[in-house]
Amino acid sequence: MMRKVWVYNIIGLLLVLAIWIYFRQKNDSRVRTIAEKVQNPANKRAIDSCIALLHTGDIVLRTGNDVTSNMFCRANIQDKTYSHTGIVIIEDGHPFIYHSIGGEDNPDEVLRRDSAARWFSPAHNNGLGIARFPLTTEQIDTAVAIARRYYRAKKKFDLDFDLSNDDKLYCTEFIYKVLNNATRDTAYITPTERLGYTYIAVDNISRSPHTTLICQIRYK
Repeated sequence: MMRKVWVYNIIGLLLVLAIWIYFRQKNDSRVRTIAEKVQNPANKRAIDSCIALLHTGDIVLRTGNDVTSNMFCRANIQDKTYSHTGIVIIEDGHPFIYHSIGGEDNPDEVLRRDSAARWFSPAHNNGLGIARFPLTTEQIDTAVAIARRYYRAKKKFDLDFDLSNDDKLYCTEFIYKVLNNATRDTAYITPTERLGYTYIAVDNISRSPHTTLICQIRYK
């Protein structure tokens, strides 16, 4: 009897060890893949070429490589490519991305202002896109003012995904309210209605009839 218990314990330990080795190798492989994407000259050239196209008022898109990003991609109806979005403002000749994000990347959940190079980094993303809208100079100026006002107010990420107020803002809600207020058109970006819930998906922005996609990159 004691011998059987001893054998079962050994088998259990071996199984635990095998599982640990499997996930360790899987994680190591993922780390290597990320490092290869970051160091790949083709990705750097692609990012640089897209950054050179950026204008104030452009809406940028990206595809995250984590579970949460996958969930946001699935919330899209027309196009499940992108998981996150932000607005471009050129400041002192450099493009910055204003965007709302939560999770591990932003523990305090306050609206962020990141350089375009950081925002597009292949370290945490599988691809990028740039959407341009036919906004007038006045509308662009208004959009910039609204985005900066939200940024100065340190708006937090809206984990309740509630469109009814501006107390907190999730990423697409932020862009939706910037564009609709800048254009003074409540239907400029229209929401998705699904299973009795109304929300702004990334493809409500990327596939809007007003949108022209001027750059799309899939990292190698």
